[in-house]
Amino acid sequence: MLQEYLPVLIFMVVAGGLGIVLLVIGFSAGTLLGVRRPDPAKLSPYECGFEAFEDSRMKFDVRYYLIAIVFIVFDLEIAFLFPFAVVFKTAGTFVTLAMAVFLLILVVGFVYEWKKGALEWD
Repeated sequence: MLQEYLPVLIFMVVAGGLGIVLLVIGFSAGTLLGVRRPDPAKLSPYECGFEAFEDSRMKFDVRYYLIAIVFIVFDLEIAFLFPFAVVFKTAGTFVTLAMAVFLLILVVGFVYEWKKGALEWD
């Protein structure tokens, strides 16, 4: 029973060891080859396109996240379209119709976002 988990254990040890080695090399190479000059601008936290807030309950514009969601949707669309484009010549009618329905749903979602004004940034 334990012999079945031996490859997983070896993989985890090699992956963990490689990760630690790469971190040590990166840190030591940065110390040996480059000069570290931290300043307040480099050390300040920066996240999601906004400066760090003093109050975590401060209001901010939610349209940033709407744009991010639209980007993710269309990025996933490309991820699904690439395999279809690879097998386009050998794909049958069913596959082509399925992809057409998929694209139609995405276009309807895009038009909905456009009409709601989610793509306009003031």
